Formats: sequence, C-alpha cells, structure tokens
Amino acid sequence: MKIVGLTGSVGMGKSTAATMLRRMGVPIYDADAAVHQMMRRGGIAVARVAAAFPGVEKNGAIDRSALGPRVFGNDVAMKKLESIIHPLVREDERRFLAAMRRRKTKLVVMDVPLLFESGRHRRYDSVMVVTAPEFVQRARVLKRPGMNPARLAAIKARQMPDAEKRRRADFIVPSGQGRAVTWRKLGQVLRGLEA
Repeated sequence: MKIVGLTGSVGMGKSTAATMLRRMGVPIYDADAAVHQMMRRGGIAVARVAAAFPGVEKNGAIDRSALGPRVFGNDVAMKKLESIIHPLVREDERRFLAAMRRRKTKLVVMDVPLLFESGRHRRYDSVMVVTAPEFVQRARVLKRPGMNPARLAAIKARQMPDAEKRRRADFIVPSGQGRAVTWRKLGQVLRGLEA
C-alpha cells in the first residue's frame, strides 16, 4: 500500500484538494477531523486537555474559541497541547492504516496540516503539497470568521514557508488557478502513483 502525505499552508486549498481526492475514490485520513472528533463531547482528548487548560471545557467538549487564545502565540502552551494531541492522532492514524491494509487498499492519502513541521512526512512514501500565490492565500484566510492579519501572521509563523514545502514535495498541486486545474493535476499525480 502506498501512503501519500497531503499538506499545504493555511489557505492554500488543501481541504479542497482532499475533497477532490475523495471524489476520485481515494481513502483519506483527515488529521484535523480526527482532532475535532477527539475534542467533541465524549472525545478521548477532552479530559486531558481540560486538565491541562482549566476553563476550556464546556458541556463536555473543548471550547475551541476558549482554547485558541490560550495556545496561539504561546509556544509553551502549544507544546503542552501537542504533547496531548499528537500521540492520540498517531494511534488513530495507525488504526486507519491497519484497516486500509486489511482491505488491501493500494493507495491512501494522509491529510496532515503540519506534515513537515511534525516530521511525519518521513513515515510516508511521498508527499503532495497544495500551493497558491500568497495574495490568494491571504484573501482566502482573511474571509474566515474571526480571522485578522495578526492571527494569520501568527499561524504562518508556526508553519514552514510555502517555498520550502514546495522544495521538499514529491508532487506540487496548484490551487490558485481554478478548480479544473487542481482536479487535472491531482488526476495526473494519482495516475503516476498507480502506475
């Protein structure tokens, strides 16, 4: 089974690319979705995160709007949160890959936002990086609720620069030239991987 990492900086179109790959029939592991699930009511991370960050639990779930200001821009707090979440995600990922192997799946894509930053790219056969021009990235991100230039700058400061991600990528997928271009490029990448 080939395991392909999918990544891209904030606002680059990674989620759109993952959706397209799903439509093409590729099984996707979504690390962000896994974290959201873990922090929902009854989620495996709720008690641990609430103990580490008192006051962020609400109705049995982690209130992300309360947690965010506590960790963004605070390296010590972010490392504490990551020390709780990352092992849980690794275990969840391991279960996903085991299930895919049992099904004899030939190719899976692991959608991981901080793929290079976390060093997880080393565990995969190849990496796709989704990219767009900086002005497109900025416009996309600043449209999001609660987003502002300072918050965008803080997020980008935690991420490897796009140019470095592209340099390390096995496949570069453009997302700033229209969905048809992205779709075609993803199709080309899949055909190459399946060959």
